[in-house]
Amino acid sequence: VVPLTGDASTRRYFRVMPSDGPSIVLALHEGAIDVASLPFVAVSRLLARMPLPVPTVLDHADALGILALDDLGDVTLQAHLGAGSVSEHDALYRQAIAFIEVLQRRGAALLTPADGPSQLAFDVTKLTWELDFFVTHFLEGYRAARLSPAERTALAAEFAHVTSELAGEPRVLCHRDYHSRNLMVHGGGLYVIDFQDARMGPDTYDLVSLLRDSYVDITYSELDGFIAYFLAVKGISDAVEFRRRFDVMAVQRNLKALGTFGFQAAAKGNPVYLQYVPRTLTYLRDTFARHTRFSRLRELLSAHVTELR
Repeated sequence: VVPLTGDASTRRYFRVMPSDGPSIVLALHEGAIDVASLPFVAVSRLLARMPLPVPTVLDHADALGILALDDLGDVTLQAHLGAGSVSEHDALYRQAIAFIEVLQRRGAALLTPADGPSQLAFDVTKLTWELDFFVTHFLEGYRAARLSPAERTALAAEFAHVTSELAGEPRVLCHRDYHSRNLMVHGGGLYVIDFQDARMGPDTYDLVSLLRDSYVDITYSELDGFIAYFLAVKGISDAVEFRRRFDVMAVQRNLKALGTFGFQAAAKGNPVYLQYVPRTLTYLRDTFARHTRFSRLRELLSAHVTELR
């Protein structure tokens, strides 16, 4: 039994290697589970129907809080990028982008109002909570910023512009955390993991998670090419408007990621995610520079985060 590196959640993972069969992965929850109502299991069944490649739930022990899953190995898309060729890198990203189109199209066909993801959404409340989390745990917690009442009011107003626009967009099924660490390279292709928080949101959400990923450097030319590929797969003709919406989503998503990194470092005493802060800030600064509408938000944040100046 070998412990595996986990994510930022409270779950722990172990690889079990029996002498008489293939290895499996055990996902250990903090307490007892009810597999019949567990979001991971319900969403895995939904994704398998689309079909999208996901790990099979092999067995469960509810009282012990354990799920037994397919072992997809240790190579995430993030890890593969350091070893694969440029052409392999491009092909895997195009596959990941095609998965988003399947998720959105088949999600619309298969979801019912009773399904868990249908009852969750990136609404104003959720999007605002994530931005407030950034203020609390990155600005104030990690960077020790002291915001004046006027700054808080001004930030809230800028955040409200972003959240109201995003929440007002037509909603599609979103993975919720679709990035290079949640895509496993196995058997020559990709498998999707960590999808238990799936919910409804803008059609840009998962693409932003993948292409403005805190864990991976993506060049401007790669970004343009991958967005163009998504537009072609989706049949979207207005590239300028889509890119504008993509950038608004990227601001919210990158601020949310910084909040998570700050929380892990300042509140949980886990500094491992701090290595991803510079890249996230670079993505954020570049997005700010593309649009004058973010001038005031950039001014407010750069007073406490010098990398955004």
